[in-house]
Amino acid sequence: MEPPLESKIVIDNSSTFSNWLDDFFTAYYRRRPVNATFIGMHDLDHQLPDFSEKGIGETVEEMKALLTRLETLPDENLTAMESIDRRLAAGYLRIQIWEFQSNHFCRSNPCLYTGEAVFSVISLFLTDFAPVSERVAAAIDRMNGIPVLLAQGQTNIRQAPKAWIEQAIDECVGALVFFNQGIDQLIKDHKITDSHFKTAAVTAINAFERYQSYLKNELLQHVTQGYACGEEAFKLMMRDGHFIETDLDDYLLYAERQIVEADAYLKAHAVDFGVISVAEALSKLADIHPSVDRYYQRFGELWQACRELAEEKQLVTWPDFPIEYIPQPFWAREAAPYLYFLPYRSPAAYNRPAVHRYLVPPIDSSMPADKQEQKLRAVNDSVIKSNHVIHHGSIGHHVQNWNAFRSASRIGRMAAIDCASRLAMFSAGTMAEGWAVYVGDLMAEVGFLTPLEEYAEAQSRRRMSARAVVDIKLHRGEFSLEQAADYYQRHGGMNPDFAFREAVKNSMFPGAAMMYLFGSDRIKNFRKEMATSMGASFNLRKFHDKFLSYGSVPVELVCQDMNRALNHAE
Repeated sequence: MEPPLESKIVIDNSSTFSNWLDDFFTAYYRRRPVNATFIGMHDLDHQLPDFSEKGIGETVEEMKALLTRLETLPDENLTAMESIDRRLAAGYLRIQIWEFQSNHFCRSNPCLYTGEAVFSVISLFLTDFAPVSERVAAAIDRMNGIPVLLAQGQTNIRQAPKAWIEQAIDECVGALVFFNQGIDQLIKDHKITDSHFKTAAVTAINAFERYQSYLKNELLQHVTQGYACGEEAFKLMMRDGHFIETDLDDYLLYAERQIVEADAYLKAHAVDFGVISVAEALSKLADIHPSVDRYYQRFGELWQACRELAEEKQLVTWPDFPIEYIPQPFWAREAAPYLYFLPYRSPAAYNRPAVHRYLVPPIDSSMPADKQEQKLRAVNDSVIKSNHVIHHGSIGHHVQNWNAFRSASRIGRMAAIDCASRLAMFSAGTMAEGWAVYVGDLMAEVGFLTPLEEYAEAQSRRRMSARAVVDIKLHRGEFSLEQAADYYQRHGGMNPDFAFREAVKNSMFPGAAMMYLFGSDRIKNFRKEMATSMGASFNLRKFHDKFLSYGSVPVELVCQDMNRALNHAE
């Protein structure tokens, strides 16, 4: 358990790394209270982040002071995991200092403010981590604080990329729906009697209406093309976030080759399914779906089947980590399409409820028959199996998270928690997403996928490789946003709307799109290296268990340390 939070940062001038890390986390949570809620540290549930000029300045100076102090600590006999945490903390601070001082985040992205504001309240009702009365009290304080937070966004952002402004306007729509109908539904569902809850929601509504008006009527008149973070900043993400030392041109060529190979495979094997085009073959997946009355049941059935096969083939040590597939709550349904509302949001690292809720895309019995059929075809057996079970709810994120929460790395325990708009720490990406993609291939290896579902994995790889290309080219300024979206349509198999939204997301979070390809391929290749080195003593389950035991830390650092341990043992 992390140490209790303080209302003020108390700097301990002790020369030990452990004490420094205590101060690092205290500062992290205090400056990022919405993240703290998602992570399960609830002392700051009443607070919002401070993006005033004074708050930004203090945050930057605090991070610089922490970094200076870390760099001047004397050498210690640190454990392997403490050494990793030291590198991760330093990298995180360097990246965050760049973010706060750049024009790419709090000074140019209006979505930062909409996301923090709406999820500051939503985060309090996703799980029952405390009595409703306590969560309602925290929500009231946060809703009353939203006008200040959004006003800070208006003050800070005087120009911004057009697509970011438009997304923020959409998020305002979702927020207004939530603070209207969503709050009313929460009052009904939880029998909330405190009248201040509704009054505070009206305060939040008024603030979002003002912010939305500013975005539409003023900020849209001052658009920029600042989608790229620049090559130096991108290299910073690679070096101090993913811990990748690679030539970006070489990696571009690698990703482009993966697209060509996946495309050739898809075209060559479409005939296996009685058609001549890739689109026709992939469209057959939508025909295989549960009936309306068995829709929710199907998630649990495929989860159980995945677990049984993984245990039979001894792929991992399966944890006792209960998950329940339930319909998305009514209070969220109208707002969710406009927001970063995830079906599987990583469980809190601390103070977790006994059972984690997986919020299944709903099918309402009152929906017209054609809408029901449309939803069933979209959330078909293949989507349930590959996305909602393998990637997220079972052997992918859920099993990886369980291991992370028990890691000796204090950063590795919490870094992959989903927060308002992204992971708690950038450095978690290659492990969290790399592992979840890797196990898709792993389950295909052991026969969990049908031939058509396995064929579709090549499409997923083509899309994942395209993400890596776009990530690099967009942030080096070689792609405009429109060119990135066009590339996704031509080489990623995405429809125009999805391609554009994906490009917008990539532009906001440099380095996040390439973590899927790098992470999954690095795990796959490292497994081969270890199997060759260890020969007959190599055990797949033990390899996976050991790999996961590091927690949500960069895949590259895990590979380095496992190699070190193997060489030392020899």
